[in-house]
Amino acid sequence: MSQPPPLLRPQRPLHEAALEQSRRSMPVGLGLDSHQVRERMVVRLQAQGLRDERVLAALRAVPRHAFVDTALANQSYEDTSLPIGLGQTISKPSVVARMIELLLAPHALGAPLKLLEIGTGCGYQAALLALLARSVVSIERLKPLHDKARDNLAPLGLHALRLVYGDGRLGHAPNAPYDGIIAAAGGDDLPAAWLEQLAPGGRLVAPMHDAAAGGQVLVVCDRLADGSLQRRSHEAVRFVPLKSGTD
Repeated sequence: MSQPPPLLRPQRPLHEAALEQSRRSMPVGLGLDSHQVRERMVVRLQAQGLRDERVLAALRAVPRHAFVDTALANQSYEDTSLPIGLGQTISKPSVVARMIELLLAPHALGAPLKLLEIGTGCGYQAALLALLARSVVSIERLKPLHDKARDNLAPLGLHALRLVYGDGRLGHAPNAPYDGIIAAAGGDDLPAAWLEQLAPGGRLVAPMHDAAAGGQVLVVCDRLADGSLQRRSHEAVRFVPLKSGTD
């Protein structure tokens, strides 16, 4: 008796092809391209409270070691931030996961989201977002990092992602409004451009200085259906300062 045909999973071949292509430019001989290595990181994050299956799946799919210098690759799946040059860092996996989980919380599974990322850095978070959204615009103000992210991301073939070299405080008006905006740098305020480019029902997640807390906290700002804004503060974080202009 013949077996029924296998259940089709349209997204799986695309992800597998992207990851297979990415392995050609990854550090070799370190065992870091193993699914089990990423799975151990995911299990640790689940133990810390991460629950969104969309975020967990993206973390399993994206090879974090491909976004750090080869000398630091062995630390890439530890819950630690790592330097990426120019005084910038790749954030701890737990912080990245927490912020993306907060960003996606108002939106149903499979919703065709349009996202804006402020601070591309090495491109790791941008890669995760590109697996979770219909389209992602990611802005970086430092040209060497913009170029590095472009090189890091090219092997993955993430067609939903567009990288922009520019001033992140200005957002990216040509593609606005956005269902979600996420920032990897914090200042004393949330720039007006970000709030203006947030769609009704959209959510902004960013670090911001809180005088009462004595440092940065995660701020979540929702654009309600009537156009008003609702803001809440969450746990303490530590990000690089938000700066204007390009360099």
